[in-house]
Amino acid sequence: MARRIGILGAGTWGTALARMLAANGSDVLLWSAIPAEIDNLAETRTHPNLPGMVLPESLRFTKDLAEACSGQDILVFAVPSVFVRSTAAKARPHIRYGQVIVDVAKGIEKETLFTMTEVLADELGKEDGPRGIRLVALSGPTHAEEVALDLPTTIVSASPDTEAAEIVQEAFTSDCMRVYTNPDIKGVELSGAMKNVIALGVGISTGLGYGDNARAALITRGIAEIARLGSAMGCNIHTFAGLAGIGDLIVTATSQHSRNNRAGQLIGQGRTPAQAVKEVGMVVEGMNALPAAIELSERYQVEMPIVQTVNAIVNKGMSPAEAVHALMTRDLKREV
Repeated sequence: MARRIGILGAGTWGTALARMLAANGSDVLLWSAIPAEIDNLAETRTHPNLPGMVLPESLRFTKDLAEACSGQDILVFAVPSVFVRSTAAKARPHIRYGQVIVDVAKGIEKETLFTMTEVLADELGKEDGPRGIRLVALSGPTHAEEVALDLPTTIVSASPDTEAAEIVQEAFTSDCMRVYTNPDIKGVELSGAMKNVIALGVGISTGLGYGDNARAALITRGIAEIARLGSAMGCNIHTFAGLAGIGDLIVTATSQHSRNNRAGQLIGQGRTPAQAVKEVGMVVEGMNALPAAIELSERYQVEMPIVQTVNAIVNKGMSPAEAVHALMTRDLKREV
C-alpha cells in the first residue's frame, strides 16, 4: 500500500519534495496557506521558481488544512521557519495521536530560542493537541532546484526516536536521494539555522570582490563557530563535520541557488539588507536567524566573530568593508 504523506507548504522545497515522493510511489497531498499558489500548481503542474520541473499527475493538492493533516503516515512541515508555530497552531486539532512529523524548515525561533522541532513540540503539546507525536528533522545540503531535477542528493533524518528517523529514512530514500540517520537532532537543526548566517557572510565577501581564499576561510572558521556553540549546547561534535553541518554550509555558501549567498552578495555590492531581500524575492532565512544566533552566543558565552560581524552589517549599519577589516585585524589566535 502506498505511503500517505501530507506536506504543509508549497514553496520550492515543499514542492520539490512532494514531486520526488509522489514519483517514488507515495500518495502525496500538498497544502499551501495561499489558495492562488495551489490553483497555479494544480493548473500548470509547474512551479515558477523551479524551472524544468514537471509535477506528476499523481500528486494531489488541497487548500484544506484539515484534509492535509488527516490520515497521513507522515506529515511534513515545509513552511518558512517564521510560520512554523502559527501553522502548527492551526493544524493542531487535525493531527492524530502518535503522528510522525518531519520538519524541513531551518531556523531558530527568536523569542524562545527553540529549534523548529522544539517549536512543534511546544505548540502541538498545548491543551487540545495530539499526544505522542514523533518528531524528525530532515536537513542537509539539499537545494530544491537540484532535487526537483533528480540530481543526486544526500540528507540526514535526525531524531532521538530511532524508529521514527528510520521510517522517514525509508520514505525519503530514492534513486536520487540518499538518507542517513543521526540521533543528534539539536546539532542537525542548529547547523541548519546557523549556516544561513555564515552563508550571508560569504555572500557579502563575494559581493565585495574577495576571492576563493576568503570564501574558504569564512566557511572553515564559520563551521568552527557553529561547532563551538553546538558543543556548549550539548550536541555531538561529529554532527558538525557531517552532511547537516559542513555539508550544508558548503552548498549554501557557494551555490548560485542560495538565497542567503545571493542576498549577501547584493549587500556586499552596496544594497541595504532590505533592498537585498526584496531583490532576492524569497525568504532569506539567515536574516531571520541572526537575532537568535546572537542571543545563543551570549547565553552560552561562545565567541562567534563571523556571526557578530554579519549582524553588525545587517542590523547595525556597519559597512561591509569596515566589517571585514575588523575581522582581519582581531587579536591573533591559535587555530585549535
